[in-house]
Amino acid sequence: MNGTITKIEAGSLAEELELAAGDKILQVNGRTPLDIIDLSFLLAEEEIELLVEHSDGEREIIAFEKDFDEELGAEFESAVFDGIKRCKNHCVFCFVDMIAPNMRKTLSIKDDDYRLSFLFGNFITLTNLSAKDFKRVKKFHLSPLFVSVHAMNPELRARILRTPLGAKIQTQLDELEKAGVEYHTQVVLCKNLNDGAELDYTISEILKRKPHALSLAIVPVGVTRHRRDKFPLQQFDKDSAAKVIEQVEAWQKKIRAESGRTFVYLGDEFYLMAEKNLPPAEFYDDFPQIENGIGMTRNFIEEFREKEIGQGKWDKRIDVVSGTSFAKVLKKLVDKPNVRILPVENKFFGEKVNVSGLLTGKDIIAALQGGERDLILIPATALKSGEEIFLDDVSLADLRKIFAPAQVLPIRNGAEFRKVLEGEI
Repeated sequence: MNGTITKIEAGSLAEELELAAGDKILQVNGRTPLDIIDLSFLLAEEEIELLVEHSDGEREIIAFEKDFDEELGAEFESAVFDGIKRCKNHCVFCFVDMIAPNMRKTLSIKDDDYRLSFLFGNFITLTNLSAKDFKRVKKFHLSPLFVSVHAMNPELRARILRTPLGAKIQTQLDELEKAGVEYHTQVVLCKNLNDGAELDYTISEILKRKPHALSLAIVPVGVTRHRRDKFPLQQFDKDSAAKVIEQVEAWQKKIRAESGRTFVYLGDEFYLMAEKNLPPAEFYDDFPQIENGIGMTRNFIEEFREKEIGQGKWDKRIDVVSGTSFAKVLKKLVDKPNVRILPVENKFFGEKVNVSGLLTGKDIIAALQGGERDLILIPATALKSGEEIFLDDVSLADLRKIFAPAQVLPIRNGAEFRKVLEGEI
């Protein structure tokens, strides 16, 4: 069990109790919390006894009273204290199996943990949920969850996940619905595997599960040059991506006519690959799966265009780093002689991996060699969440050191990009 504190908020209850980074919370009122969900419920009481193990190994019981809704004010090393529930599947398109050898260990963790799904929107397959887990989901009402469906045909799903447990998707979703849980779903679409008639069947089956089913995202399979799996995965090209768009648009038109919402969304890569216009912002409703690459490009464009760009408030030379697919969008947005859009070829994962979020520090460094600039903008999505480090362990500090005196700034959205061009950042 590991409830290790990493940070104490100033002025918080934890600070008042003199807790410190490195301390471990072992028990609350005699009960051992499994995760921060457990901890939150246990700390809802007004009279608390904490069993704490300090960084020097000494244990202490801290008794105190608190307001019912008063939070502890501490951050933890991990959201789960009893270990992440690992994925036991062997999906034919598993990205973890396609990363380079000798990369940081955290990249090789295949999580399939319902708690991380609830807390952070991680997608799970439901194949490792026990009866005890389903009971806990119901007890704490962990809703919504994010479920990787891939196919609603039981035999096909079992083949894709490479486990007979994959065939139980219908009964597993039934269990979630009995517990009153809502869920978002996704399909990783593979050419000539779960597309075509199989995709139509999947969409129709998920639609039957409204209102518990909140959305369905369809994203194209990605393959890196490090893949060694013998399963014959096929990726989409311009023509086949256009056919997927045409197929799904027919569903979207029907669903919007009936409910006023789109419900079924395509990953941005389909439109960029097919060289088709992105749908308007209202088409994405409230962007329920933007972190899954659904509408991220449209949202960036809308934020960028929210205000007119000022007329050259500054004339610094700017290099804008981007994946090769998104670079085309940026070039249409910006027509300034001092701004250079720099599409970076992904040599680390392979040329077919063209999204900005999978760019590595070394590839960015190589692409920036030569030329002069005052400012370098990089996509914040390429950095590990909450840290300033790329997938290949190159840090943002490394880039800043190499390209000094030029500034290096991560850009999170279209509004920030516009402000940089206006000289506000």
